Amino acid sequence: MPAVAVLTIRKAFCLFFDPIISDTKNMELVDYKGVQLHRWKCGPSTFLAHPERGARLINWNLRMPDGSVRDIIHWPENADMDNLAKVRGGNPILFPFAARTCHNGQTGQWKAPDKQVRPMPRHGFARDGQFILSQVNEYGFTAELCPRPEDAEAYPFDYRFSVRYEFSDIFLRVYLTLENLGDQPIPWAAGHHFYFTLPWHDGLARDDYAFQIPAKKCFTHAPDGSLIPVEKGWEEVCSFGQPEVSDRIYTKLKSGLATFGPLSGEEKVGIRLLDTAETFSTWNAYVVWTDKPDSPFYCVEPWMGPPNAPSHGHGLHQVQPKSAATFSVEVALL
Repeated sequence: MPAVAVLTIRKAFCLFFDPIISDTKNMELVDYKGVQLHRWKCGPSTFLAHPERGARLINWNLRMPDGSVRDIIHWPENADMDNLAKVRGGNPILFPFAARTCHNGQTGQWKAPDKQVRPMPRHGFARDGQFILSQVNEYGFTAELCPRPEDAEAYPFDYRFSVRYEFSDIFLRVYLTLENLGDQPIPWAAGHHFYFTLPWHDGLARDDYAFQIPAKKCFTHAPDGSLIPVEKGWEEVCSFGQPEVSDRIYTKLKSGLATFGPLSGEEKVGIRLLDTAETFSTWNAYVVWTDKPDSPFYCVEPWMGPPNAPSHGHGLHQVQPKSAATFSVEVALL
């Protein structure tokens, strides 16, 4: 079926679909800058999300024993809710491909299976896309992407992409599922862009925090999309205070668990790639990144593969016709 016809059908579905609403005793609707958000309270944790725009997790905060509140997931107070793709906070969903795609040195392009060179926004198009809320309950939500015409031009497949969040008192789980409704394999290499608050203690700086990623290989990436090995000067355990670690890609993982926290070893955060065989690869990766030396966040990002996967093929996954695949991640307080 042509991409335009598929898009028309999906658009009609998005317009008339009503979500399945079950027990919502822990969930409430709240107004934030004129936008209706969903808020869940699970024990000491509070989660704020905008399922209909980017299926975006906005914030996760934790009430501490002394009554203070700690932001696990950062959200800026000056966020422009009309331009979510530019907001540095929450968890933007990176689909269908994380980071930049490049073809013959041209950024923002990729060569699709039909041999056509197609446009592809940085980090894909889901992070500011329209979603429908298909299910909501006291523990989270499921939302389904409604592709726009420009999305169909960039990614000309018959598919269903959904995001499911599960919230608990000390962890969250998020599942990215791509269902192939067509008759040809669909490539993808999705990921997450968690903005973690850092530092989160008064009087501490980035130098007082470290991350541990059990990787065998470390890369940076060039403007043309190629991977550049970091041969020396990197270790599994690194301080966030080292400016050179920003924008590094850690892959060939020995396990799926990455951790970070203060050097004291207390209040660590763990990110775990859950066991989903259809998206497992030796090229599964973690990317660490921040914007500026004084930014109040540091991103630790689990990806299905390194940047520019459609070009070099590392970490590029295929969903076969009439099949589905899920990339699953857990973020927990350790």
